[in-house]
Amino acid sequence: MSTAPRLTALDALHRSLGATMTDFAGWDMPLRYASERDEHNAVRTRAGLFDLSHMGEITVTGPEAAAFLSYALVGNIATVGNGRARYTMIVQEDGGIVDDLIVYRLGDTEYMVVANAGNAQIVLDALTERVSGFDAEVRDDRDAYALLAVQGPESPAIMKAVTDADLDGLKYYAGLPGTVAGVPALIARTGYTGEDGFELFVAPEHAEQLWRALTEAGAPHGLIPCGLSCRDTLRLEAGMPLYGHELTTALTPFDAGLGRVVKFEKEGDFVGREALTAAAERAESAPPRKLVGLIAEGRRVPRAGFPVVADGKVIGEVTSGAPSPTLGKPIAMAYVDAAFAAPGTEGVGVDIRGTHEPYEVVALPFYKRQK
Repeated sequence: MSTAPRLTALDALHRSLGATMTDFAGWDMPLRYASERDEHNAVRTRAGLFDLSHMGEITVTGPEAAAFLSYALVGNIATVGNGRARYTMIVQEDGGIVDDLIVYRLGDTEYMVVANAGNAQIVLDALTERVSGFDAEVRDDRDAYALLAVQGPESPAIMKAVTDADLDGLKYYAGLPGTVAGVPALIARTGYTGEDGFELFVAPEHAEQLWRALTEAGAPHGLIPCGLSCRDTLRLEAGMPLYGHELTTALTPFDAGLGRVVKFEKEGDFVGREALTAAAERAESAPPRKLVGLIAEGRRVPRAGFPVVADGKVIGEVTSGAPSPTLGKPIAMAYVDAAFAAPGTEGVGVDIRGTHEPYEVVALPFYKRQK
C-alpha cells in the first residue's frame, strides 16, 4: 500500500503560485513554477527562493557529541568551531557512502546534522545505533524545521533588507542565530547552486511569513520562486555530487574523488576506518574511475546510466546529465577510466540509444562564480 507524500509547511502556497508538484523522496515538492530555464538563470544572475523543507535535520547533543560524531562520520567534527559548518559523509563498515551531510555546530555540545531527504531515516537509524556507549543524544528534528534558501548574487542585498544579523561577517559554511523578517532563524551561508546564498532554518509555522517577506524584499532584485528542477541543473553546472547519482553505497569517498573528507588523523576509531584505509591505498596504486565533466558537441542530452565510450569500448558511465542553460549545451558528469579522464582527451563519446555522440572531456566544475 502506497503512503501519501509528506507536505511541507508551504504546500498550499506553492500550489497558489501554480507550481508543478512532484514526489521527491516521499515529499510533494515544487518541480518548477514556470520556466526551468528562467528559474535557473535567475539564480545565476539575480536570485531564487527555494523550499527545501524535505531535508532531514538531526540534532546531536551531550558532553560527548563531538567525539560521537567523529566516530560515526568520516570527518573530524571535534575541530568544527562554534557557528561553523562542515561537509562530511557517513559510510558503512565497508566504506560505501550512506549519505553526504552538512554538520553545523550550534553550541559547545550541540550539533545539527543535515541529511538528504531520501536518506534521512537511514542516517537517523545509523546515528541512533552508533551512539551507544557515548554520553550523547540523537534527536529526530525533521518536523521541527522548515528550510528556505535564497540563492544568487543578489541574495546578500535581499537578506540585508530583512535582517540586522551580521551577514558581512558570516563566512561560507558558517551559521548564526538571528531574526529574519521577525522570524527566529538559523542563518547559514550554505547552498547547492554554485552561487552565494543563505539557507534559513525556521519553525514550520513561521515558513509562510518568511517566504512572503523574502518575496517582497526580493522583488526589486529580480528574485523568483524556484523548484527542484533548476536546483538540479545549477548543482550539475557547479560540479556538486548528488546522492544516488555520483554517490552511492557501491562507492567509497575515494572512488568518488572525495577522499579529502576522510580524516584518518583524528583521534580514536571511526566507522569504516579499516575499509577506507584500504580504499585510499587502492586509489594510490590503481586509480579508480574518475569523475569528469562532459560537454556535448551536438544537441542530444545524456542521461544517468548511459555508457561513455571510446575506441569502440565502454570506458565509463554517465551519472547526471542535462541541458546547461549557462553553457547553452548539454552537459554531464560521468565516471570514466583514468586513462580517459584528462581534460581534452579525444575520441570520447556517449552512447545515446545506439549512437555514439561526441563529447569533450573537461575538468569539473563546468561553472564557477566570480568572487
